[in-house]
Amino acid sequence: MKVGSQRFLLFVLLATLALASWAQQPERALEQPDVKRLREHIGYLASDELGGRKTGTPGATQAAVYIAEQFSGDGLECPAPNSMCHHTSNNHLGYLKRFPYIAAVDLGSGNSLLLMGDGKETALRLREDWMPLGFSSNGSVSQTPAVFVGHGITAAELKHDDYAGLDVKGKVALALPGTPDGDNPHGQFARYSDVRWKAIAAKDKGAKALVVIAGEESFKDDRLARLDYDQTAGEAGLPVVVMSRPAAAKLLGLSDGAQLSQLLKPGKGVEVSIPQRISLAVDITRREAPAENVIGILEGSDPKLKREAIVIGAHYDHLGRGGRSSLAPDSKEIHHGADDNASGVAGVLELARIFAAEKQHRRTIIFIAFGGEEDGLVGSHYYAEHPVTPLTDTVAMINMDMIGRLKENKLIIGGVGTAQEWRQWIDAANARAQKFDLQLNEDGFGPSDHSSFYAKQVPVLFFFTGTHPDYHKPSDTADKINYEGEARVVAFVAELVRALDRSQSRPAYAVAKSSSSATTRGFRVYLGTIPSYAESKDGLVLDGVRDDSPAAKAGLKAGDRITKLAGREIRNVYDYTYALGEMKGGQEYELEAVRGVERLKLKIVPQARQ
Repeated sequence: MKVGSQRFLLFVLLATLALASWAQQPERALEQPDVKRLREHIGYLASDELGGRKTGTPGATQAAVYIAEQFSGDGLECPAPNSMCHHTSNNHLGYLKRFPYIAAVDLGSGNSLLLMGDGKETALRLREDWMPLGFSSNGSVSQTPAVFVGHGITAAELKHDDYAGLDVKGKVALALPGTPDGDNPHGQFARYSDVRWKAIAAKDKGAKALVVIAGEESFKDDRLARLDYDQTAGEAGLPVVVMSRPAAAKLLGLSDGAQLSQLLKPGKGVEVSIPQRISLAVDITRREAPAENVIGILEGSDPKLKREAIVIGAHYDHLGRGGRSSLAPDSKEIHHGADDNASGVAGVLELARIFAAEKQHRRTIIFIAFGGEEDGLVGSHYYAEHPVTPLTDTVAMINMDMIGRLKENKLIIGGVGTAQEWRQWIDAANARAQKFDLQLNEDGFGPSDHSSFYAKQVPVLFFFTGTHPDYHKPSDTADKINYEGEARVVAFVAELVRALDRSQSRPAYAVAKSSSSATTRGFRVYLGTIPSYAESKDGLVLDGVRDDSPAAKAGLKAGDRITKLAGREIRNVYDYTYALGEMKGGQEYELEAVRGVERLKLKIVPQARQ
């Protein structure tokens, strides 16, 4: 045997012995979620100090900085140049990625409301007698007649039209608060209780402005007098104001409060002729505020696969001290948001720590705490349009929203139909260790941040332990979290991420079976559109279009901006849902949309809901 051959055989023998020795070594223990850390994260994020973490407030910024500091401490890189991540006194700055956000509207200097009649002019006091609404458009009317329009509701499906026989074109519409059902949340008019529907009806009938009478005796206690702002509402398209009851009585020419009270009774009224004219000017300004997503990155170890990314996310914002999304009526207490969604953020932080410590992932993992979720997925929508790595290289998005109230071992997972591999990996992970009672939902769309990614054809999974009586109330506090249960959920998510990372091929995107969305629930027809809930005033942008739906057959695509539907101008999601409520299944309607610089005129035939 030649000397070279002997050396080769010796090399093979040594290599074999080395492999045998390695195979006999115990498998490296994997990191596990730390219940104490989960408790610390949720306890801080849901504390009074952060004031409910409403996007645009100091409490939300403080929460973002805390998350960034955790990312930095665990060695995650940030989207900014590395010098911004770990080598500056403000080492959190590189992790914060700002997105546009309007936090509130303020009163300008040009607001006025005058009543004119019998040769007299009465100036009403701003804040005491009247207030513009937060979604009002700026504008003015001068010495304009007013028309009393009852509750100001038109509802074709209920065969109800408060404008029937009235001419309000070019005039001011004066409407009662609420609906003919009174305060009944289950009445047939419940969907029309929001004043936005009154504004749409008034604009549709040609009114130049809408005045709504306050429902409360004390004007300062009326919710419409608070100048609240809703990111999803956009502008009304006409001035909209609320007027105190004494001022309304004066406008209507009623002799006393008793007559007005009679007028305000549901289903009853008095004949009204309005002797006075109105001069109105609305001047409100929109105030931008700091709003950020917090992003930390663990680069993968595989030379090829590290170009692919797994996104793990949760939203860190909540409701602050309540507002229109609160389920504690008129509450001004801190809404702590321990489960919604400090629990999900704590899960993200623990997963970041776990994968940073293990250093075994082949693909890049991007951890994101989103802002603006409660305002309509604003932060995740912005990220989907401005990702730190192309979404074509994003193999999956894992979202955790409300994972802190595990009860009876039930874990809900959405998005299971968005990739062919999900069910196999979920079943395997559950069989190995956790053994949850799983409730699987195929749909990739839903009321949380994963929707923004699925709309871009990224496979998603959504983890959720269910709703509870404290949802969107001040009572969603850290002491009610099931921390051991959350640790099990986080461990389960970690197992699925490891399975995803071990796979040589990326998950195969699939069109999931749809379920009814909250946007269209209660309507008689189905279009198959996924509206964006980001602010809009020049059309409704579509985040997605379901395959084989009426919208898809009409030629609509994700990213299109609907500007007209069924003869109605569409400015925002409220205009869109108003038009949807009047459409009939099987009937053809015209639709106008903008795609890039192209203007489209399409025909759409809604599908009747069963």
